[in-house]
Amino acid sequence: MCASKENPAKCEMRGVTGFLWAKKLSAADIHHELCAVYRPNIMSEGVVSQWVRFFKDRRTNIHGESRSGRPSVVSADLMKESDEKIRLLRNFTITQL
Repeated sequence: MCASKENPAKCEMRGVTGFLWAKKLSAADIHHELCAVYRPNIMSEGVVSQWVRFFKDRRTNIHGESRSGRPSVVSADLMKESDEKIRLLRNFTITQL
């Protein structure tokens, strides 16, 4: 019996999926293997099927791709400044912040 792993990284799960797909296992069998080794519902069968399709389309990158959208503007300095203001003035409004 295999030892269970607590919190595997997403890229690890995708890599294992790619490995098992290369061994000609079906998406359902891959899902069953992942659940047996890691934990039940570690990845949904639909997500496993999606990654099998990606590998069939010759995708080799198992890391998440960057997404479009507004980048985050929160920095450590901004968080520190906001926290200091909140602690200094407990009765403030958002516009004062």
